Amino acid sequence: MFVENKWYWISIGALIGFTMIYNICFVIALTYLDRKLSISSHSNGNVTWICNNDAIGPDEESRKKGMVLPFQPLSLAFKNVNYYVDMPAEMKSQGVEEERLQLLHNVSGAFRPGVLTALVGVSGAGKTTLMDVLAGRKTGGYTDGSINISGYAKNQRTFARISGYCEQNDIHSPRITVYESLLHSAWMRLSKNVNKQDRMMFIEEVMELVELGPLRNSIVGLPGVNGLSTEQRKRLTIAVELVANPSIIFMDEPTSGLDARAAAIVMRTVRNTVDTGRTVVCTIHQPSIDIFESFDELLLLKRGGQVIYAGSLGRHSHKLVEYFEAILGVPKIQEGTNPATWMLDVSSSAVESHLDVDFAEIYSHSELYKRNQELIEELSTPSPGSNDLYFPTQYAQDFLTQCRACFMKLHRSYWQNPSYNVTRFFLTIIFGVLFGLIFWKKGQKTATQQDVFNLLGATYSAVMFLGGSTCSAVMPIVSIERTILYRERAAGMYSEMAFAIAQVSIEATYVAIQTFVYCVILFLMIGYPWHLANFLWYYFFICMSFIYFALYGMMLVALTPGYQIAAITMSFFLTTWNIFSGFIILRTEMPIWWRWYYWASPVAWTLYGLLASQLGNIESLVEVPGQGSMSVKQFLKQSFGFDYDFLVAVAAAHIGFVFLFLFVFAYGIRFLNFQRR
Repeated sequence: MFVENKWYWISIGALIGFTMIYNICFVIALTYLDRKLSISSHSNGNVTWICNNDAIGPDEESRKKGMVLPFQPLSLAFKNVNYYVDMPAEMKSQGVEEERLQLLHNVSGAFRPGVLTALVGVSGAGKTTLMDVLAGRKTGGYTDGSINISGYAKNQRTFARISGYCEQNDIHSPRITVYESLLHSAWMRLSKNVNKQDRMMFIEEVMELVELGPLRNSIVGLPGVNGLSTEQRKRLTIAVELVANPSIIFMDEPTSGLDARAAAIVMRTVRNTVDTGRTVVCTIHQPSIDIFESFDELLLLKRGGQVIYAGSLGRHSHKLVEYFEAILGVPKIQEGTNPATWMLDVSSSAVESHLDVDFAEIYSHSELYKRNQELIEELSTPSPGSNDLYFPTQYAQDFLTQCRACFMKLHRSYWQNPSYNVTRFFLTIIFGVLFGLIFWKKGQKTATQQDVFNLLGATYSAVMFLGGSTCSAVMPIVSIERTILYRERAAGMYSEMAFAIAQVSIEATYVAIQTFVYCVILFLMIGYPWHLANFLWYYFFICMSFIYFALYGMMLVALTPGYQIAAITMSFFLTTWNIFSGFIILRTEMPIWWRWYYWASPVAWTLYGLLASQLGNIESLVEVPGQGSMSVKQFLKQSFGFDYDFLVAVAAAHIGFVFLFLFVFAYGIRFLNFQRR
């Protein structure tokens, strides 16, 4: 029966051709994105109130570098912090018997408001590990020791509300502007009692502080591809955290990958931030003289995560130099030598072995260590009359506001992504016109069995081609946004469910518009009988199918570590959907033990709904070879198993598939975290 169906072979030929072209383009796009996206003074607890650059508070300097919103200067003191991870399998295979590998050994220190502290050490010393532990950003491992915020034990849920973390990779939404990035962060993280006018004023002051004014309308872009330079992205990273009005800010290697001029600009921004009275801590790897002398204090770690110096640097690092030169056997610093380079050289493992000393042991018996312990004890004791940090809710904004803010950011991101939208609508029009021409005016030709099969081919082609395109096109978009979600979730900006709802809503909005254009073109060119009910059914089934295709792609991204694996998974399941759709082989002709999968294929339900809604109530006769004449309605039910009276159930099944994929997507976003720290 199908051998003689010329339209069947036209459909199959077109399917194979477009699939090959599309897969080639998709692989090229994945390869391109994969390359580009690899990333990747003492405080007494008083509140400093600052308005219009006139400050009333203990820090005189804050009058010069103030903010329109009040913030509470907070200290961070930690004592005997240890961090362990499970012993790597490679080390176990070499005979190591311990179950855990210790990366930090009894690390103690204190960070204070208005003081810029550098965390320094050779690679493997644990400086970023220590920062992640203190900031609560570790997703695995085991930690013990005490961490206090202005005298009170640290609570991560409240700590996220008063702290900022500037990641080394500078992760931002690529399709929004600098100002929109700051607006979103401020909206999500500032307290609900901050009105819109004050929020806007605060954003403007932060932009001035980090010198982003000239870039306010610049698209952020992808790292190394377009948009902001590396140095500008660093300053945006700092600004995004500053608009949250934090009291404590962590910065992971803010000058990494920058030339001398760009690094100087970033350090000027960091210095301006410190001068507002905030507590700022930076990890630095092999800093230049100028960068190193921008810091007030130093916490130096040696390989293995042990402290060998913690204290003030002094003018031209003279306190640091005096400390190490006092150790017997340590060579004197030469004039003009970078103190940071000299410090790392003289405290290396090779020097320790040569001098037969342990710098961590020397530090633990020094006067500096005793003074630091006294400072830690002082800062670990609450000030009289002070109160512990408290917030009535986990997030600064309620759930509906979170959804609205996430939706607005994604709306701007989609609107300012012309390559994605133009491609989407270009393919919609091209496929619509192409299939309309191939099946021109076939919609009312049902006199023969061949005519009905032609319409089945038209329906199958219309769904599978653009549906597969929608599924694969959304995956890299969602993959990028998920990376941003990891950063914003760690910052305590909003719940994962708010992000999931916003992502689905914005995608569904574009799909609904795309589908309307597609349906108008197809419906008119194929020439189905014009009835409002027919068109609405046609639009409903096409729209719901494209929504579940998009959600399916989003779901796979949420369930897999990256969109490359998601793309492979997508291909497998789309192939099975294709085979069991009821087009290549009718359901009535499938082996009985495989018919169950027909009902598990969303595409099968879509073909059912589309064909039954357009032809299922037609009583005109169709000529069937070997069976004589029967009504189109009877022929559909006998040959395809399509019943017009079953349309409501078919519509409900489409809604069910949409909610199923939505639920799995939200579950994956909520409970699966593929970013390990």
